[in-house]
Amino acid sequence: MGHTNRRAIYSGTFDPITNGHMDILKRGLKVYDEIIIAVATSSSKRPMFNLNSRVKLIQEAIKDLDGLTVESFDTLIVDFAKKKNVYNIIRGLRTNTDFEYELQMSYANSSLDKDIDTVFLMPALKNAFVSSSIVRELIRFNGDYSHLVPTNIQDQIKEEVKCM
Repeated sequence: MGHTNRRAIYSGTFDPITNGHMDILKRGLKVYDEIIIAVATSSSKRPMFNLNSRVKLIQEAIKDLDGLTVESFDTLIVDFAKKKNVYNIIRGLRTNTDFEYELQMSYANSSLDKDIDTVFLMPALKNAFVSSSIVRELIRFNGDYSHLVPTNIQDQIKEEVKCM
């Protein structure tokens, strides 16, 4: 039995990428050889960071990890996955609320394409409360968010925030 290249997609808005996302990516790399980080345009969510900034922040945050690539998409994740010929979608779970929402999304995705599987990963306890929305709130009110985002992108985030 030959080794097959195991690939997955980890999709999200990543507005901005956090230590929680990094935790899920590192866990994902234990299971998959390659993970495409699919950055959703999410114009309906009106992200704080524009798409280009979000992609650049992720590229910087993951530069020391092998097996990760970053791409943006503006379609259904199922269509993006088909286009990339990848049938595993990684989702991070922190709470019951996440679980209920993610379960519905997973069922919806598999109703659109029965070959799509969703794999749920949980972050370490220290990252269980970390979310992009908490980071955005701290940015808005000049709070300290440095412990919630990768060290190597903190300056980049500060620069971005100055320009807002």
